[in-house]
Amino acid sequence: MGESLRYRRILLKLSGEALGAEGKSISPTILDGIAEEVKAVHSLGVEIALVIGGGNIFRGVQASTEGMDRANADYMGMLATVINALALQEALERQGLHTRVQSAIKMEQLCEPYIRRRAMRHLEKRRVVIFAAGTGNPYFTTDTAGALRAMEINAEVIMKATKVEGVFDKDPKKHADARLYRQVSYLDALNKGLKVMDATAISLCMDNELPIVVFSMEAPGGVRRVIAGEDYGTLVGNCETQLR
Repeated sequence: MGESLRYRRILLKLSGEALGAEGKSISPTILDGIAEEVKAVHSLGVEIALVIGGGNIFRGVQASTEGMDRANADYMGMLATVINALALQEALERQGLHTRVQSAIKMEQLCEPYIRRRAMRHLEKRRVVIFAAGTGNPYFTTDTAGALRAMEINAEVIMKATKVEGVFDKDPKKHADARLYRQVSYLDALNKGLKVMDATAISLCMDNELPIVVFSMEAPGGVRRVIAGEDYGTLVGNCETQLR
């Protein structure tokens, strides 16, 4: 099963905003769509972990610019990611998948504490693991949490789901002539300020040679296309930067 797959263990990074629609911070319809995508890939034998942001509920950085203490605002944002993780867990289990939510902040009534060896054991047992509460520390984004957790569980790739096809040389919503990158080096992603992940996350991936694939989940089958090795989205890694 899954002999032709490029990746066998992945970390899927979702933004909190990806869960909402039509004025709702969490859309059951979108949750079901994500769960169906995850199930389809899981059925191929891929081990899957997820990290979810909390921006659909509360964004710590934005609150801190409006006068709130940054550390306190970030902790509130971490709690928002737990809400999203529990919502996604429920959607995944409706699809018949076995799941575990692990939180960097202890809250035993809701989820397990994050323990690396336990997380890896869950993956080996074919459970989908959802990492919540970021790194458990203020001043670090969920992008950085995704990079950190991916390396801790020996994931082969971070897959960053977005609402556009990949990484562009300019904002495609503002510029009709924006071109999509086929692949981007870590250094170009940092030096050109490309909106891949935050600089800390990209640097962490670069130091540990962990590839990032930025792709769209707007069209069904995006995750499956990436793990199958199709030329889809943008690869960020130790490679020569190339436009399509």
